[in-house]
Amino acid sequence: MGLGFFGSILLLALFFRQSFSQQPNTDGFYVYDFLQKIGVISSEANNLSASVCSWKWVFCDANQENVIGLVASGFGLSGVIPDTTIGKLSKLESLDLSSNRITGLPSDFWGLGNSLLTLNLSNNQISGSLSSNIGNFGALQSLDLSFNNFSGEVPASISSLSSLQLLKLDRNEFAGSIPSGVLNCQSLVSVDLSFNLLNGSLPDGFGAAFPKLRTLNLAVNEIHGRSSDFVGLQSITYLNISGNLFQGSVLGVFQEQLQVIDLSQNLFEGHISQFSTETLESAFFGSLNSCPITANPDLFRRKPTTHNVLKLALAISIALVCLLAGLLCLAFGCRRKSRMWVVKQHSYKEEQNISGPFSFQTDSTTWVADVKVATSVPVVIFEKPLLNFTFADLLSATSNFDRGTLLAEGRFGPVYRGFLPGGIHVAVKVLVHGSTMTDQEAAREFEYLGRIKHPNLVPLTGYCLAGDQRIAIYDYMENGNLQNLLHDLPLGVQTTEDWSTDTWEEDNIDAIQHVGSEGLHTTWRFRHKIALGTARALAFLHHGCSPPIIHRDVKASSVYLDSNWDPRLSDFGLAKIFGNGLEDEMARGSQGYAPPEFSQPEAGSPTPKSDVYGFGVVLFELITGKKPVGDDYPDGQHSNLVSWVRGLVRENQGSSAIDPKIRGGMGPQTQMEEALRIAYLCTADLPSKRPSMHQIVGLLKDIEQVEHQ
Repeated sequence: MGLGFFGSILLLALFFRQSFSQQPNTDGFYVYDFLQKIGVISSEANNLSASVCSWKWVFCDANQENVIGLVASGFGLSGVIPDTTIGKLSKLESLDLSSNRITGLPSDFWGLGNSLLTLNLSNNQISGSLSSNIGNFGALQSLDLSFNNFSGEVPASISSLSSLQLLKLDRNEFAGSIPSGVLNCQSLVSVDLSFNLLNGSLPDGFGAAFPKLRTLNLAVNEIHGRSSDFVGLQSITYLNISGNLFQGSVLGVFQEQLQVIDLSQNLFEGHISQFSTETLESAFFGSLNSCPITANPDLFRRKPTTHNVLKLALAISIALVCLLAGLLCLAFGCRRKSRMWVVKQHSYKEEQNISGPFSFQTDSTTWVADVKVATSVPVVIFEKPLLNFTFADLLSATSNFDRGTLLAEGRFGPVYRGFLPGGIHVAVKVLVHGSTMTDQEAAREFEYLGRIKHPNLVPLTGYCLAGDQRIAIYDYMENGNLQNLLHDLPLGVQTTEDWSTDTWEEDNIDAIQHVGSEGLHTTWRFRHKIALGTARALAFLHHGCSPPIIHRDVKASSVYLDSNWDPRLSDFGLAKIFGNGLEDEMARGSQGYAPPEFSQPEAGSPTPKSDVYGFGVVLFELITGKKPVGDDYPDGQHSNLVSWVRGLVRENQGSSAIDPKIRGGMGPQTQMEEALRIAYLCTADLPSKRPSMHQIVGLLKDIEQVEHQ
């Protein structure tokens, strides 16, 4: 019996060897347990018997016992960080979990204590208020919580972070005023609180409290204050307070050491003409009514000294010598031109065999890329600037833009699926309507759109300027679009802007196997998630971008679902690249989504409130499961989804419009009825009666708190 008992113990030990190869209650055990519970185990950890200190993204102390650094950025980690994992790393000095999908922190996280020096949780999906326990990290030098969904006030306990040098809380939903306790953080060098909902005034003595501060960004909030608030910032070189409610003389903000300053969209007074120089007006970008918008960094540089003048003269002399040498070389080169012609002609003929222009046909149009040599036209990929992709790579990735790779034909043009070298899975959108922009202007606009990042926007990966065609390259969205999901379109049906035709065949037991199945999309929780994510995307475009971006064509087929079924809004900012022709067409809107003002003869340009109307229609679709127009609505008083649902809401019968798939036990009835009322507000006839997208985000978040009745 004794041998049998010990034999069983041995078998169990061998069976569980992989799970418990790290010693229990050690830092290695906690790190391994963390990765196992929240995400994926790196390929480096395949040898589970090895110490985690051997993994290149884990840093340990000299004795190889305690983990002092953990860098798990972009690992695909998702969900709430479990208790009794990284919260137990008592010697941790640096933690980087940025660019994942983490939604919450463990209760023991705040026990990391005074050893922590650097904390980076940026680009995640953490929501709720920031715990006052942040004050436990008294030795913290760098705190980056940007690009999350934090809300509520910035905790007063931030006053305990007296060693803090970098503070980034931008792109969240922090509200209230900046706490006075921040004045204790006198070691700050860089502060970014931009794109939040902060209001109130700056704490008294704000400027004088930060003698080391070099960068300050408070843009796009509702902060009150005066120009005198910034007196005392002795080291400031970058100041952006645009999009707030600051007042006073514009002269009081300028300080000699500033290199970049943005004061736009405030209430400042004064004129540029009041300054000691004539060149000052040319030093401002986008000046309006003699009020400064953004200053040129050259404005604050000192006049050149005599030494600098001599250096400039020397540089000019050298340039003239080089120019003369170049002209001599050119002269000799011309004499050799005739002898080289035979070689050049042969080379040109070889290239001519694979030269353009290239013509491609779709079901509804023919488009031409006026490109002579495919390898001579660059493709810009923002995140991989060193990869020398060309139009030839796009041809290869899409099988020469073959119809077999065609995903959709929308109002912008055809969309193709492709794989660029290196396995980069992309959707290639050809903007076939032509553009009034020059190549330089279009490239500048693409570069600007490529910098716009939000968890609920389809990222612009890159672009290509192929003759008259402007080609936008996006991340591929694995789970299709909302229109297909809601309206049970069969496989193979390619509707407007459908980027995915084979999504529903994914071999994944957790995913929806086909569009018509009773799965994830039949729950109110899922549809509410889609509505809230789409609203956040529009709120970011309207309130988080300067200048604001109006989408112009919000509809269900513009909302995509990524690999995690998170909503992503597409096609923002493209109208400007096309120019006036498509802009006029887009001003009419898509059928069923266009607001009433678009049908008026004197209709003006699209506004944020026209986007709000389109979002209201999408929200009605999510709640009712019905299309915006179609056979469901007989001609007459209620000829479309909006008029039909609004009529029911006015008669207190809105609950009868709720989709049967999510009604009757599948979701809280009270929440769905409240969502109907939000959509009702969004689709008001008068634009002035519609809420802003910031308000809509708040309303949609609030209905989660409505008790089930």
